[in-house]
Amino acid sequence: METRQISRPTWQLLDSSAIGGIETHVLGLAQAQREAGRQTKVVFLADHGAHPLRDRLDRAGIPWRCLSGSIKDLVTVIADEQPALVHTHGYKANIFGRIACRRTGTPLVSTFHNGDTGTGKVRLYTLLDRLSAPLGKAVAVNQDIAARIFGGAEVVPNGVRVPGNCPPRRGREIAFIGRLSHEKGPDLLCEIARGLPDLTFSIYGDGAMSGSLEAIAPANVTFHGAVEDLDRRWPGIGLLVMPSRAEGLPMAALEAMAQGVPVAAFDVGALRQLTDAGRGWCAPPEDTGALRDAIRTWSHLEDAERDTIGEQCWEYVRHECSADRLVQRLEAVYRLAAA
Repeated sequence: METRQISRPTWQLLDSSAIGGIETHVLGLAQAQREAGRQTKVVFLADHGAHPLRDRLDRAGIPWRCLSGSIKDLVTVIADEQPALVHTHGYKANIFGRIACRRTGTPLVSTFHNGDTGTGKVRLYTLLDRLSAPLGKAVAVNQDIAARIFGGAEVVPNGVRVPGNCPPRRGREIAFIGRLSHEKGPDLLCEIARGLPDLTFSIYGDGAMSGSLEAIAPANVTFHGAVEDLDRRWPGIGLLVMPSRAEGLPMAALEAMAQGVPVAAFDVGALRQLTDAGRGWCAPPEDTGALRDAIRTWSHLEDAERDTIGEQCWEYVRHECSADRLVQRLEAVYRLAAA
């Protein structure tokens, strides 16, 4: 990829209190942009206390800053620092960013990550986010989300770092990786695991449902909490299960496939696209019986069959969803926004 030197940094703006898919995306994007020659800075709209993403940014050498959470402060700092472009992530950062960039004449791009419309106030904010999208340049991680954006949005899939070769996989662990919240479906995973007592399941993540899940989980489910060393865990994982009720283009699925780990999921968001052509398994939404059957099918595969599926997963992500490919696609969007 051609290296471009940008004199002023691009901001990656988000409102965040914990690590999730958006935060993982922002970290990987900032690293890939810096390697491609674009100066980048991660800006937190508000300080919600200690945040693991800040430590990861420090280790990666990515500059970051926390603001006060007000639009006035955001306008002032943009006017002072004059970033080349502001790229926002999540409904609050999207809405505040559009207002501030409109006032300062700063180019803006917003990424719509989430296929879940939320409930209560979140639902209203999500609607406002979609309706105000024409105040900047909008991109979405899949076609379904793009179709719901007022004025339309360009589809730009997420991207992850991909190893130079497909890692060999012999792990037997069946993993759930993500936030322990209703839309991610960890309760459905526990239901599925109960019907497969001879298989081993692991849950990596934390969230509001943690206590209730541990109370109902069968004996073959182990809770590991939030972990930062997934790179060390992948060799033992043979299958990623995503029982989500709503998704966009989940980073966990891309990271698994980049490691040669197939995905068994419900047909939400872009998960069917990822698992098509023999790269994994997709079941009707919330059909726990069908997803249980898919997991059982995986458990009966021979090593050679698992290797073939793993190679297909790795090859797909390498060509379609690598971090380098993401930067290339976004550079084209950034040029349109700046124009």
